[in-house]
Amino acid sequence: MEHKDPVCGMTVVEGKEAAKSEYKGTTYYFCSRGCKVAFDKDPEKFLREGPMMKMPGH
Repeated sequence: MEHKDPVCGMTVVEGKEAAKSEYKGTTYYFCSRGCKVAFDKDPEKFLREGPMMKMPGH
């Protein structure tokens, strides 16, 4: 199954993700550890504002 990284917007295939986090009962999948760290610092920001188009390192 494919998911959208909530930080950078990249498509992430479940089972091949670099990292994942659970927040309020939902699992989020990330293309990189950096995206996970950014999300974990302020998940509501990314859920409210959506992915950042220019994430460092992408």
